[in-house]
Amino acid sequence: MTDILMPKATAVWLVDNTSLTFDQIADFAGLHPLEVKGIADGEVARDIRGADPIANGQLSREELDAAQQDSKYRMIAQKSRHAELLKPVKKAPRYTPVSRRQDRPDAIAWFVRNHPEVTDAQIARILGTTKATIDQVRNRTHWNSANIKPVDPVTLGLSTQLELDAVVRKAADKKAKDDARKGIVEPAGPTLRPASEAGAVEHDAPEAASREDEAEHAED
Repeated sequence: MTDILMPKATAVWLVDNTSLTFDQIADFAGLHPLEVKGIADGEVARDIRGADPIANGQLSREELDAAQQDSKYRMIAQKSRHAELLKPVKKAPRYTPVSRRQDRPDAIAWFVRNHPEVTDAQIARILGTTKATIDQVRNRTHWNSANIKPVDPVTLGLSTQLELDAVVRKAADKKAKDDARKGIVEPAGPTLRPASEAGAVEHDAPEAASREDEAEHAED
């Protein structure tokens, strides 16, 4: 069955403009008959404007006429040109100029060394590479391993700074959530002593040295 564009709006129009049964409308729009009854009673989709399925290419006039003449008839939806236009377009793989492709292992090595939280899928997407190549760089089985040096992808021209920041931030947020769920707490780093304590030690040092000098003179 073809998915209906704006099913509730379509059902509103069919309720208001045809003699179709609730079951016929529900079957065509992919709704429950009680939901269609609620639309007819004004309890559901009160603020939704009806959408004409004939005008937007989802239903032919012949189908509608046949259904109105026979309550057992079930209308067959047509593919709407509007629905096709609204379908999300899948992004094409990132194209990397031939002159830049040799730099991708360096960028992969940079991610592996500096941002292990970034997944292989994210690296592959931003650099336009494959997981197999990432594994080879990580495991040092790449044919050019001896010459691979970590270089950030922005410097190499393989991504923009905004794209890189977005990928790193997303990976860091996911890692933080995963760690929190597992109860992992990041160890606290070394902290500096308060200035007051540092100052106190510095001031006490001359006094201690003076007392030691006095003790030595007393022994003499």
